[in-house]
Amino acid sequence: MEHLPLAVFAGLVFLLAGMVKGLIGLGLPTIAIGVLALVMPPAEAAALLVLPSLATNVMQASGPALRPLLRRLWPMLLMLVPGTLAGIGLLTGGGPAALGLLGLALAIYGGWGLAAPPFHLSPRAERISAVPTGLLGGLVTGATGVFVMPVVPWLGALGLSRDALVQALGLAFLVATVALGLALALAGSFTPMAAGGSLLALPPALGGMALGGWLRAKIPPALFRRIFFASLLALGAHLAWRGLA
Repeated sequence: MEHLPLAVFAGLVFLLAGMVKGLIGLGLPTIAIGVLALVMPPAEAAALLVLPSLATNVMQASGPALRPLLRRLWPMLLMLVPGTLAGIGLLTGGGPAALGLLGLALAIYGGWGLAAPPFHLSPRAERISAVPTGLLGGLVTGATGVFVMPVVPWLGALGLSRDALVQALGLAFLVATVALGLALALAGSFTPMAAGGSLLALPPALGGMALGGWLRAKIPPALFRRIFFASLLALGAHLAWRGLA
């Protein structure tokens, strides 16, 4: 019974995170790890995330643009794997550094989302930046468990259509999730017990994603994005202060 409050809290977190993902196409790992890090080590939160993120991103990555996106994005996607493996020691090492880095990543992401700076990459700049973007994105994923920076802004600068962008985000998140799960397993953090907890987190995440899809037509997306990114900025600042102070 002593674990029931934490289990209920985690279920509500994944319900909320899934709802956000269903509403705007991203945010599940960001919210799940960011909020769960308030009550548990970031590495444990990341282990709970693996199966819900895997399932929801398989759904999001599926679609008619899959092959063209793979042909275009494979250098960036490929580099997510070694980057994640290289950065996992900071996440699994525990201590305040992991929490502080997680907070910084969330705060930077929240600030970027609020500013929404418009920029576009030329084909040449896209080719040159693909490998370093994937490597840096993997390092951030491994170090914090949050796979958004700098991959999300980079994808947003490619001039993709709305549907193709959502699918590209799902594809990048899917590769990052597989890399994170592999890195956690190699580090001994994705244990059978953690896998069981991650499996229990799957239903609320899927339910939240379905709810978010239903709410998409009822909440102005621009308003929700402002609330979402402002909340991430505040949460990230709080975690960074706790971890780095």
